[in-house]
Amino acid sequence: MKIAVPAHVALLLYGLSFNSPSQADDSPLLLDPSVVTGSCSASPTFDLPYSVDSISREQISDGQPGINASETLQRVPGLVVQNRQNYAQDLQISSRGFGARSAFGVRGIKLLADGIPASTPDGQGQAATFNLDTAERIEVLRGPAATLYGSNAGGVIQMFSRNGEGPPRIGAETLIGSDGLGKNHLTAEGAVDGAGFVLDASGMDTDGYRDHSAARRDQTFAKLNLTPDDDSKLALTYSSLEQNATQDPLGQTWDAYKADPRSVSRNALTYNTRKSIDHQQIGLNYERYFGDATLQVNAYTGERSVIQYLSIPKGTPANERGGGVVQFDRKFYGAGVRWLQPVSGVPGELTLITGLDVDQSQDDRHGYQNYRGGTLGVKGEMRRNEVDTARSLDPYIQANWAIERWTFQAGLRHSTMELDVDDHFLSNGDASGNKRYQKNTPSMSVMYAFSNDLHGYVSAGKGFETPTQAELAYAPGAAEGFNFGLKPSESTQYEIGLKAQLGHRTRVNAALFQITTEDELVVAQSIGGRTSYQNAGRTLRRGFELGVESQLSEQWSANLAYTRLQATYDSDFTSGTGAAQKHIEQGNYLPGVPQTTLFAELNWKPRDGVSTAVEGVYRSKVYVEDTNQAHAAPGYSVFNWRARFEQKAEHWTFHQTVRLDNLLDRQYVGSVIVGDGNGRYYEAAPGRSWYAGAGAEYSF
Repeated sequence: MKIAVPAHVALLLYGLSFNSPSQADDSPLLLDPSVVTGSCSASPTFDLPYSVDSISREQISDGQPGINASETLQRVPGLVVQNRQNYAQDLQISSRGFGARSAFGVRGIKLLADGIPASTPDGQGQAATFNLDTAERIEVLRGPAATLYGSNAGGVIQMFSRNGEGPPRIGAETLIGSDGLGKNHLTAEGAVDGAGFVLDASGMDTDGYRDHSAARRDQTFAKLNLTPDDDSKLALTYSSLEQNATQDPLGQTWDAYKADPRSVSRNALTYNTRKSIDHQQIGLNYERYFGDATLQVNAYTGERSVIQYLSIPKGTPANERGGGVVQFDRKFYGAGVRWLQPVSGVPGELTLITGLDVDQSQDDRHGYQNYRGGTLGVKGEMRRNEVDTARSLDPYIQANWAIERWTFQAGLRHSTMELDVDDHFLSNGDASGNKRYQKNTPSMSVMYAFSNDLHGYVSAGKGFETPTQAELAYAPGAAEGFNFGLKPSESTQYEIGLKAQLGHRTRVNAALFQITTEDELVVAQSIGGRTSYQNAGRTLRRGFELGVESQLSEQWSANLAYTRLQATYDSDFTSGTGAAQKHIEQGNYLPGVPQTTLFAELNWKPRDGVSTAVEGVYRSKVYVEDTNQAHAAPGYSVFNWRARFEQKAEHWTFHQTVRLDNLLDRQYVGSVIVGDGNGRYYEAAPGRSWYAGAGAEYSF
């Protein structure tokens, strides 16, 4: 495998290493954080035999609006995170190409918040449920080790909220910005008599960069962390997300984007495309120590209601049969139990882990025509009525063994995902049915410590990705009913990497990887508002990732995340039927996946309470559909600047934030909608944008 590393990346790495002092001293940049993702217990990232990164609380909040996870995830190699400028459809996130085809939300990547899934059992997740204002850290796992998290785990993104600690304090913050952005945020946290608490509420309004893209988002969060006794810990959480009548500007054709980047499709206005979300969830995390062993238990339940008005034209078959209004009320719940058992009497340190995860979501789903008589964009006649239930049951076992210079990790998970459809709308036939997917997903990783500052590792694993309920919803062509003939895609992943610490102030992670996939899930046909999917033979992903963090001096630090990824179809296949049939050739690039991504950041902290940074982001062109014939979204480079100031006076702490994005006012396509049947593939990113905020906190 030959992956070329551009000269400017090599030069930057070379320069960082020689700017690092040889002596050890205190550094404000944490180069070896501990994570639990992958190993299930807190371990330094430098000692783990796979690609895993941790984003700190400071990186999440310093000079950031705290609205979208795209603000911070772009600093992780291997991830492509696009803010679609469309709060009706959420962020677009892919990990080593997994999840790039998602038309809405996040799929192919396991999302977790405090160990509780933010993804449904079928693999569809919503990053908007992450409350960044309460985040302590975000951990990102890529590669073969992610397969230990079961189906639809092409990668893992896990957010951890902070515990209430220290003296009680209250705070308030206001942020304003371009395109009518406004955010107000209230918080209270601390600890009283050993009980910690975090209370957080925020409201965000925006007119949106594009026409017809206004949104209102309200989030609340509450956490209570307790220590019932010396051997146990308990955390209770509540979170909610509410968006009412969030406007959906849809995608743009190439000509429309070039003529006016703020433009929207006429149908978006005609049918007033919009989406409302009401999401509430409670969770419990309990940990108890039995000597050297540890029991970990989590449980959760919640409800999510969604109503979405689409732009399917009146009179088209899809509107007459399925409807142009989607509405569902979801009830979801689940639990996980895990036992961590150190093993004595063997060389080194050996820990065995066994566990079981159970998850279920049930949707009471309806479809309505999006017109009533001559009135468009309203709920009309019912055309769909069904109950969709997705459930998963996953037992697993894992072993972590550190012996002298060697570290071994191996695990096996048996994943079962089942989808039941109970059709109550029988005038167009009975679409009821059931589908079960089962697979063992093994993973093995080995690390060798060449020295205290240089570790090398190899990792391998097998994973599988089941179709989501939305991907199963329509059969190809005019046939009614679910596409229960879809098979899961199955992947084999390999990774080899190095982790190095240079001069105590610079950390370098480098990884080469290869992923082969059978029965890749791709768009088969997208006509009249209905998108159907099919299995498409083999794909091949080969890539290189480089992450560099360096404390250049007491006042200066730098970060770099570089990814080179070639994601191609490894066999010919045919998609669609009739006049819409297309032949896809071996060697075509997977749509939605840039070949090159680069994030670089230079931070300056001249004194306590003052920090400023410049960010640079580069992404190469992105194909938008499988034939690679439609106009690719061009590559782009943008630069951002941010600053934060903080002052303290007795019980008070004040802070101010200023941020400028897209300093050079470049016009570019920020994200794409893969395989859109109307040719509306493109979503324009904003030009130069500004944000300014201020807040105060009082400590009792």
